[in-house]
Amino acid sequence: MGDGEPRVPTAIAVTSADMALPPQDERTLPAAVLQEVDRRPLEQVLAELQTLVDQHGHLIVVCSQAVPVSVERRLHTVRALLETDRIALFRPPLPPLGIAVLARQLRQLASCDLSPGVLASAGRLLTHYIHAGALLGSVARLDHVPVTLKAHARSWVPGSQFGVVAHPAPQLVKVGSEGALHGPEFGTWLLVAQGQLPSDWVTGTLAPSWRVQGLREAALPAESAHWWGTGRLTEFCAYLPDLSVLYQLVTSVRQSACHWCGIDVIGDRCVFCSATPPAYDGGSGGGRDRALGHRRDPALGHRRERRALTG
Repeated sequence: MGDGEPRVPTAIAVTSADMALPPQDERTLPAAVLQEVDRRPLEQVLAELQTLVDQHGHLIVVCSQAVPVSVERRLHTVRALLETDRIALFRPPLPPLGIAVLARQLRQLASCDLSPGVLASAGRLLTHYIHAGALLGSVARLDHVPVTLKAHARSWVPGSQFGVVAHPAPQLVKVGSEGALHGPEFGTWLLVAQGQLPSDWVTGTLAPSWRVQGLREAALPAESAHWWGTGRLTEFCAYLPDLSVLYQLVTSVRQSACHWCGIDVIGDRCVFCSATPPAYDGGSGGGRDRALGHRRDPALGHRRERRALTG
């Protein structure tokens, strides 16, 4: 792209329409919605993703760990058939509403002057600032948060409700007890998606205790009931809404070039080619990278070794 030509923003894709939240601000770019990628003919999905890459240069697909295995398998198949490192598949350990919020934050940042690699790896950074949970009518089938035998027993008591945080650290309290869910120590907004439980406790008790600066409502993602193990829920997510804050967080972290594909990244892994960079020296930037909280794996030092491992 020559000097003076407008930069084409990186495309941010989600795997269902209910994961494409309304814009947070006037700069939030629309999401590319990849509908039923595991059910449509492979040729259609190939053509759709090829078109997105041709139009935007790079594509970041953000999807929940609750999507069927067939969806994940199809996305990996398409990426392999296209023989491209310009498609990043990102599946952070967040509940569905948290995934939708993160995808919207990336859509906000896609309007800025961030390179595709920095934008893709920003998703891993921003995940740490998302507090995602739910009000549940039962924890009998909850797999993503540790549940005590006492809580399991209480699940069978009619009318029992539980406040649960799945990320960034698991928490579980019985609503009406003296326990409370610990929230973020910085200013956030709260997004609430009501399912088959009233949202009164979330909006009337949790939101004030977390001192949220704003509250918005959204439709409950279809994947939420499966992820939480029950349809008797109201899901919530505390997040940073301001583009200026998100941009400052991302640009304050040291950037480096991926030693394998050459793209600029932040953190310890290239989201596009999955290579881990060599360890940094003892400069100040390394400290900021360590603040991401990721374990640094041994880097593959030579292209020849990397090619042998990836085929």
